[in-house]
Amino acid sequence: MKVAIAGAGAVGRSIAKELLRSGHQVMLLERQLDHIDPAAIPDAVWVHADACELALLEDAGMQTYEVVIAATGDDKANLVHSLLAKTEFGVRRVVARVNDPRNEWLFDSSWGVDVAVSTPRLLASLVEEAVSVGDLVRLMTLRQGQANLVEITLPADTALAGKPVGTLTLPRDAALVTILRGGRVIVPQPDDPFEGDDELLFVTSVEAEEDLRVALAHHGIKP
Repeated sequence: MKVAIAGAGAVGRSIAKELLRSGHQVMLLERQLDHIDPAAIPDAVWVHADACELALLEDAGMQTYEVVIAATGDDKANLVHSLLAKTEFGVRRVVARVNDPRNEWLFDSSWGVDVAVSTPRLLASLVEEAVSVGDLVRLMTLRQGQANLVEITLPADTALAGKPVGTLTLPRDAALVTILRGGRVIVPQPDDPFEGDDELLFVTSVEAEEDLRVALAHHGIKP
């Protein structure tokens, strides 16, 4: 894919290196001249441009890119760049970095954002996931905030131990998608039994998340 990254700071450069290793074409847009260093990532296309200036984005050929990543350290710039990418250039996939979690509510489809990544929120979720047993933890927001990826780790003495997956009654808009057991990733089948310490990953709509908590509590799990 052709991927344009706004912001050539530490975050933007790290993303660029990973994408290049995977065989994608990458363009780095950077407003500050002293941050431009083609020697640091010679396989990327470096462009000195303000990511919020429409004419400069046109000159950079933004319309030819399939994915845009707004990765600057300024939430306002990331929002404007996302909106321009989606509305002016019809970019199929727009990913935006959220620097201040208080601004996370702005990063949605109205600003052209398909996926918002909040590093503080993600780190906090991963910490909670690592230390919480029996708690429902939100790991990631999907589909522009319409659904969530949530996780719960079963206690070692869970009442579900030995019971088949098919006995777990879930709300309509929630689905058990994966069971993590030791080093294994299990795609659950109705006859597969649960075990203590299983990590259950669900995809659920925002509205059904509370119903999922109630359903788990009904089965002896109180998230």
